[in-house]
Amino acid sequence: MPSNAHSLLPFNTFGLTQSANNIVMLHHREQLAELAEHAGPRLVVGEGSNLLFTAPFEGQVVVNRLKGIHVSDAGDAWRLTVQGGENWHQLVCYCLEHHMPGLENLALIPGTVGAAPIQNIGAYGVELSRFCEQVESYHWHSGETHLWSAQDCAFGYRDSVFKHQAKGQLIVSVTLLLPKAWQPVLGYGPLAQLGEQATAQQIFEQVCATRQAKLPNPAELGNAGSFFKNPKVIPAQAEALKLAWPELPVYPAENGLVKLAAGWLIDKAGLKGTAVGGAAVHEQQALVLVNRCGASSEDILRLAALVRDRVAQQFGVQLEPEVRMIGPHGETHLDEALSWLN
Repeated sequence: MPSNAHSLLPFNTFGLTQSANNIVMLHHREQLAELAEHAGPRLVVGEGSNLLFTAPFEGQVVVNRLKGIHVSDAGDAWRLTVQGGENWHQLVCYCLEHHMPGLENLALIPGTVGAAPIQNIGAYGVELSRFCEQVESYHWHSGETHLWSAQDCAFGYRDSVFKHQAKGQLIVSVTLLLPKAWQPVLGYGPLAQLGEQATAQQIFEQVCATRQAKLPNPAELGNAGSFFKNPKVIPAQAEALKLAWPELPVYPAENGLVKLAAGWLIDKAGLKGTAVGGAAVHEQQALVLVNRCGASSEDILRLAALVRDRVAQQFGVQLEPEVRMIGPHGETHLDEALSWLN
């Protein structure tokens, strides 16, 4: 690492020893005007739980540590305005402790509140978009904040406006509406066995137990959670795949498409435990790539390409990474990052 570079090791859960030219901790809004004067590449980071640094970052990394939770009564719902640097799981716990259920299906999703709308985080049949009322962002070039309604956010599956025309803006705060007339969401996986009388606390505990059993702790084994999105295909393709593999899990998706379980595809392709250098496909959850032993960015990239290509060969399904890949000057993608290695 160059002598004038700063280590990104504390700011990425993959445990990679990449670096940045400059790292700034953002604790107060008053810092924004000064930070906006930076002329080079800039990257906003929460807890680095969905990032893969593919190369040294030749710019400034801003670590969002804005804190605060404000709750008000909106009649038939609780309105929470949460600063972007708050930890997401701690927010879920806060809501349950204060008798405001709704987020329990999203327990133990790593990262900050500011990262949640970028990905439109989701798990066990619930997405952030279900509860998001508005998002406040800061535009570095204009120096102004902007309020995005839920509709303006253009939420999709692991997608939002903040990955496209609003990419790179800092998420200052997120406002959520949690209906007082709470309804459990029990249609996915182990939650169905809880029964319709399940409480929010029971759902929370089941989600936590399931995630802890299946997903490695980044503090013990470097990873960025689910590496690939669940692919969406047309019903005819899903039906053809079901003829060959009747046990293939399928779920309804928007626009008449069908969602397949990426982890199942990777597992059935015989890839669990497959390693490239220090990187490997996790033995318990094939959807997770792990830093098993001093992996480099190149190890992870080559392993991701191997997994994608093997699944495409066996099932004719193209996997797309969910993890955000960051190159020297900002966002990149798998093929581009691989091209720099060759």
